[in-house]
Amino acid sequence: MKNNISILFRTRNSKASKNGLVPIYLRITIDGARLELSTSKFVEKSKWSTASGRIKGNSEEARSINGYLDSLRNKVYETEQFLIRKQIEINVPSFKNKFLGIEERQRMLVPIFQMHNTRMKDLIPQEFSENTHKRYETSLSHVKEFLKEKDISIKSVNLAFVNDFDYFLRSTKKCNNNSTIKYVRNLGKIIKWCYANE
Repeated sequence: MKNNISILFRTRNSKASKNGLVPIYLRITIDGARLELSTSKFVEKSKWSTASGRIKGNSEEARSINGYLDSLRNKVYETEQFLIRKQIEINVPSFKNKFLGIEERQRMLVPIFQMHNTRMKDLIPQEFSENTHKRYETSLSHVKEFLKEKDISIKSVNLAFVNDFDYFLRSTKKCNNNSTIKYVRNLGKIIKWCYANE
């Protein structure tokens, strides 16, 4: 789905400095949600054009700051294209992280699966049976083998990954239909558990 992204440069008169300069802010609107960032640039209120979102005239100050605003505008488009290429959902948090260079902590599938199984083991026999825990441990073992000692971000687990895992169980591991369905369901429960806990 194509996101609707708009850019607006505006001043904030309420944050005027003691010498009367007003700060310029960059407002990025993504599907109606706003992200507002300081450009760290200031301008005299009378020199600012609200209609064009730029400094009026062709003075050295106007050329310098307007050029900087243009570079920020280009960075917005570059950020959008990066997220599209990487198939990352475009929303205010993901856009802000990439635009500002904030690295989002990746949550990986195998450690989360291991943590789930450890907690499950601690709840035997109150909430889970030994056999249920054993099935999840077997599922985790199959996932590790499927990943070939690598790991994957929980956000990268999609339908294609699940289908490939299903095929791996049936072809490489020679699991019957019932076992395959159980292992895939166990993986699905881990994914749902992740999303339920954000």
